[in-house]
Amino acid sequence: MTGRSSRVIVDLDAIRHNVTRLARVSAPARVMVVVKANGYGHGAVKVAEAALEAGAHGLCVALVQEGVELRRAGIEAPILVLSEQPRDQVGELVSHGLIATAYSVAFIDALADEARRRDVVGHEVHLKVDTGMNRVGARPDAAVELGGRVLARSPQLSLGGVFTHLACADDVSSPVTAEQIRRFDVVIDDLRRAGVDPGWLHIANSAGAIAHPDSRRDMVRVGIAMYGISPDPSMDEVCSDLRPALSLVSRVSFVKTVNAGEAISYGHRHRFERTTNVATVPIGYADGVPRRLSSVGGAVLIGGRPRPIVGVVTMDQLMVDMGDDRCAVGDEVVLIGRQGDQQITANDWGTSLGTIGYEIVCALSARLRRDYPGAIAPDDSQ
Repeated sequence: MTGRSSRVIVDLDAIRHNVTRLARVSAPARVMVVVKANGYGHGAVKVAEAALEAGAHGLCVALVQEGVELRRAGIEAPILVLSEQPRDQVGELVSHGLIATAYSVAFIDALADEARRRDVVGHEVHLKVDTGMNRVGARPDAAVELGGRVLARSPQLSLGGVFTHLACADDVSSPVTAEQIRRFDVVIDDLRRAGVDPGWLHIANSAGAIAHPDSRRDMVRVGIAMYGISPDPSMDEVCSDLRPALSLVSRVSFVKTVNAGEAISYGHRHRFERTTNVATVPIGYADGVPRRLSSVGGAVLIGGRPRPIVGVVTMDQLMVDMGDDRCAVGDEVVLIGRQGDQQITANDWGTSLGTIGYEIVCALSARLRRDYPGAIAPDDSQ
C-alpha cells in the first residue's frame, strides 16, 4: 500500500450480496439502487457497476451531475434523477438520457422544450407525488393534470412511472406508511380513470422493501440497505443477512506515554488520572470523523480491542487511550468495520451521536482514498 494510511475500504462482494438478497425479498419487483452522494460515501461508479452486475435494473441519483458521472464512466443502465432539476441542468439531463422526475407543469414544459431542441423523442419522465413526506412532489389532486401534461407533450416526452417517498417506513409501528400507500393507490386509480397509463409504480425505499410488502409494487428504490447498513437500529435483526460494505481504517502514526495529571488535545478537556500509553491516529474531522465523537464514548479497534478516543478529535488526527497496553507505529486501526471478533458500525456512531448511519458514511470526505480489494485498481478519483 502506498500513500496515506487513512482510507475507506469498500467490499464490492458485499454490495453484490446485498443487492441479490434485496432482489430476492422484493421479487417480482425490480430493484433500482440509490447511488447519490457518491454512493453514500462508498464511491458511486464502483458501487453502481457492482450492483448492476448483481442484477439491479437501474440507478437513482439526486443531481444531474451525479448521473453524468455515471454515464461518462460507461454505464448505460437506466438512471432516475429523483427530483426536479434547475432549468440550466435540463439540457444535460436530456442529452445524457437521464430519466426525469417531474411534479410541476413548468418543469414538464421546460423538459419537453429541451427535448424538441435536441430532436429527442420519448424522453422518459416519472411523476413524483407527495403523499405525506411534505418535502417535494405534486399534491395528489394535481397528478391527473400532470400526467395529462406529459401526454400532451408527446412525442418529446413519455410517462414512464409514478412514485412517492415514504416518511416513516423505518418505524414499523407507524400508521403513516399505510396511509401514504392508500393515498398513492387513490392517485393511481385517478390516473387510470383519466386514461393515463402510469407506467412503473414505485413506493418502497430500503425500509419499505424490507418491512412493508404492500409498498413493493413494480419497483423498489433501495439505498442504505444495499450498503449493508440497516435503515434504523431497530431493524438490525431483520437486516442481519446484509453485509456492511464499508470499513474506515488507518494506522498508528505516533505513540507516547502521558504521565498522570497531564491533559491532552485542545482545551485540555481530558486529563489522565494515571500514566497511560497514547496512540495518535492520522485521521480527523476533515475526513468526516465527528469532532465530538470522543465525548460520547467513541472508540476505535487496535489489537482486536476497543480503545477509547480521548480529547477532542482534531482536524487531521485523533488520540487513543491504550492504557497499559502497548502498540507500535504502523499498527492497524479500525474506526468502522471489523477487527478480530470486534466490530464498530456506522449505526454505532450514529446512535452515540444522536444521528443516523446514513449521515456518518455520507460525511466521509473526498480526501480519504476509496480502495476496492479485488477490483482492477483503486478509484483515485474519489
